[in-house]
This record gives sequence, structure tokens and C-alpha cells, in this order.
Amino acid sequence: MAQTWAVLAALLFLLISVVQGSAYNIVKVEAGHEAVLRCPYCFKEPLLMVTWKMKSSAYCLLAYRYNNNETVKLNCSERMAWKYSPDSDPALRIYPVNLGDEGNYTCEIVSSEGNFLFFSSLIVIVPPTVTLTSNKSGVAVCQASAGKPAAEISWLPASNHSTEEEVHHPNGTVTRVSCVGWLSSMHPTVTCLVTHPATNKTLSLDLLYTSPTLHYLLIGGSASAAALIGVGVILCLIFRWKAGTLCELSRGPGAPFTTKNFRLTPEHEEPYAVQPSVLSETVYQNYSPRLIYMNF
Repeated sequence: MAQTWAVLAALLFLLISVVQGSAYNIVKVEAGHEAVLRCPYCFKEPLLMVTWKMKSSAYCLLAYRYNNNETVKLNCSERMAWKYSPDSDPALRIYPVNLGDEGNYTCEIVSSEGNFLFFSSLIVIVPPTVTLTSNKSGVAVCQASAGKPAAEISWLPASNHSTEEEVHHPNGTVTRVSCVGWLSSMHPTVTCLVTHPATNKTLSLDLLYTSPTLHYLLIGGSASAAALIGVGVILCLIFRWKAGTLCELSRGPGAPFTTKNFRLTPEHEEPYAVQPSVLSETVYQNYSPRLIYMNF
């Protein structure tokens, strides 16, 4: 039963197209620009009425009656108006276009020769925002955000190990992200190519200045230099302290100790013999293992 109704609907549409005359057009416009939907009238007889019906986010009707020179506008945005004089060229102008304007539009012309339909489909294109960055893991990330349709991303040099993912937003735009590892690349730069109906962009990333290995080397070299400088300063301070200590010891008095006077003993033949009990025990009490001063 459903197939029978589908066939009948197709035949009815074909019959209306032949009898009344109809046409179909696809208009693609970038968001923020001007859209002009044509409704050509090529007959000698003047038109009696022209009507635009818009089935976008909200139903809109824009009509003009020739005999009263009257324009009717219902539920239409202020951005929608006649491009030219409707009795001579009933084209519809939308400026600026946004995503809410996307949809199907029907222009109907009524004249003494019959009714004529002209169908238009408005497609709004949104250029993506493109960025190229790298992370600490050595991965280059090319992102085309909020584009409609989704952008195509490719790399130079070409890589078989790139990964892609998509995020679909409620307004119909798509964010596409492509990642490729470049730590093992022998090329000095990596280039991201973004292809889109509204724009084509090329972004390059210099791998020499974004390599984490180079960063680690620079950080390590700086740390080593700082460590060497610190060790040198500490050694200098130790040597200066040692030298100052030795100078103080050399200028100071000797360790005091008591001695008894030497005297000559006539009992022995050797005039300078020293008695065994000459030295006092205080000598050992003032003994220093570093330096001993003896005064004779």
C-alpha cells in the first residue's frame, strides 16, 4: 500500500510539473553573506500575484498583488525582502544569511497563462576556525572547528598514522580533529591542509622549536651549568675559610706550658745534660695535635 501511494505521489508531481511548469534550484551561500533566490518570469502577460513560501526554522510568507500594488509579509525576518521590483523580477533577498535561514523555498507566480512554481533549496555554509598546535607527547593537532559541512584535513608530509575524530554540534556544524605523531619525523616542519567549500587554509608547524627533546636538552644544560657554578662557589668559600684559619693560627700565641730552668750539674762531665725531671706535666696537658710551639 505504501509503495502504491509513493508511485501515485510521483506521478502527481510529474503531472503538476508538466501542466503548471516548475523548476528547482540549489543555492549555497556562506553565513554572513547575501543570498538571492531567483523566480524567473519570462511571459508577455503581466503577473497577477507572486508568493514566496519559506519552510525554514519558521514558516514565512511574502506576497505581492499586482492589481492592488500591495505587499504582504507574514512571519518573515526583517532580513528578507524583494531584491528588485516584484512585478518585474520577483527575486528574494536575504541578508545577512544565518543558519536559521537554511531550508526549502517555493515561489509561485499567478498570471493569465496559469500558475508557475519555482523551488529553491538554500544551503548555508559556515567556514571553520582552523588551529595547529602540538602537545608534550610529540603529537601535532590540526583542528577545524564548527564548520558546515565538515572540513577535510590532510598532512604534508603525508602520514599513514594520522587519526581523526568528529564532533557534531546541535546547530549542524561539525568540528573535525586530526592528529599525527612527529617525533620520529626527519622533516623540519609539518603542514596541515584544510579544505572546505568556504575556505582553504594551510598551517605549518616548525618542529625544531617545538621538539620536547630540545626543550629537555636546554633545561638539562641550564641545570648542569647552574650546578657547576654552585659547586665552584662552595669550593671557593671552603678554601677561603681554610686559608683564613691557617693565617689566624700562624699569627696567634703558642700554647702555654711551664718548664723548669735548666741548670748545669757539676757531677757530670757533660755540661749541658738535662735532668730527667725538668719537664712538667703541664706540657702534656696543653698538647695540641695540630701545632706545638716550644719556647727555649
